[in-house]
Amino acid sequence: MKLGDDDGRTDAPSAHPSRPPGRPRSREADEAILTAALDLLIERGIGWASIEQIARRAGVTRATVYRRFPNLTELLVRAIEWEYREVDAAPPRRPDIEAMVADWAGYLSRPRTRRLIRRLYGSVDDLPELLHAYHRSHGGPRDQAVHSALEQARAAGRLPADSDPDILRQLLSGAALHHLAACPDTTGADEVEAYFLAVLRQAGYRPDADGAPTSKEHTEHE
Repeated sequence: MKLGDDDGRTDAPSAHPSRPPGRPRSREADEAILTAALDLLIERGIGWASIEQIARRAGVTRATVYRRFPNLTELLVRAIEWEYREVDAAPPRRPDIEAMVADWAGYLSRPRTRRLIRRLYGSVDDLPELLHAYHRSHGGPRDQAVHSALEQARAAGRLPADSDPDILRQLLSGAALHHLAACPDTTGADEVEAYFLAVLRQAGYRPDADGAPTSKEHTEHE
């Protein structure tokens, strides 16, 4: 039996899917569609994430999908936003670099998360809206928190005085992408954490330092 509120027709309505008067939306169908869309994107890639395949996996008709989402792009964008629906819009509080890195390590040690991020970056030429949705839903608040943690470390003398938090954040993001591509998805959080700390040490990070910040050139000659 199909989930949803349609009458079994498989033709796609051309109008934007607004709720028809007197016909209640099925939350069960909504969640089934969004889950199916995200699962197919992660498991098979953008080439397999068609409306037909999503409807089949969700156990609904194509009409049920189109009644909610006018096209595949909007459906996938909504699925990504739904995946991160519980992420707080406020930047997470991270007291220091170690807490920041531990948070990254926990996040990047989840196989599902790793596969999703690779799929999103792999689709950037064809559907850049997906990566933009990810950054809006998840990346923005965390970028602010990373910037703040790096600034605090610099002020405490644990990073060189002439280091740029924005450049260091981009360096860490690039390191994350390299790890996603080069390391197996079974990599544990401890290994991911050690990897990021090693990258930061190459940028002059000194976890045991305390006091006035020094320049990177001075740090390298100590």
